[in-house]
Amino acid sequence: MHSPRFIEPVLIADDDTDDCLIIMEAWEETGLGNELRFVQDGNELLNYLYHRHQFSIHERSPRPGLILLDLSMPKKNGLEVLAEIKSDPALQDIPIIVLSTSQTPKEASEAYVLGAYGCVTKPSTFPDYLNVMRDVRQAWLDLKKQSPAAFVANR
Repeated sequence: MHSPRFIEPVLIADDDTDDCLIIMEAWEETGLGNELRFVQDGNELLNYLYHRHQFSIHERSPRPGLILLDLSMPKKNGLEVLAEIKSDPALQDIPIIVLSTSQTPKEASEAYVLGAYGCVTKPSTFPDYLNVMRDVRQAWLDLKKQSPAAFVANR
């Protein structure tokens, strides 16, 4: 199977450093190999996507193939960012999976309405993180098989 390795980084938007480290370790064990990039809040995520401020050099902030989005972030929360990304025709095809600690059914429902591809509650153990990252990886690969053109647009 063709892997999107190095072509499309995975962008993690999460302000919790410990969660980011666990996600990184678990992602590495899934074997997909895509480079992970990290931002710490909603504004930084939008700056990355729009190549503003510290992300103004396009080569240093390539378009992500997938975004893992925490809902509880400072400055601009995940639902606000999700709404903004999905309302922009240049960005709306980037799949976003919400990965949040305290996700309520209402938040999950709103995330789906706004265009999230999936919603996952952050696990509490590393083995569970491995399972979640394997599921995320598989969902992303399945999505790419269904609509490969959506992932090469605007490259």
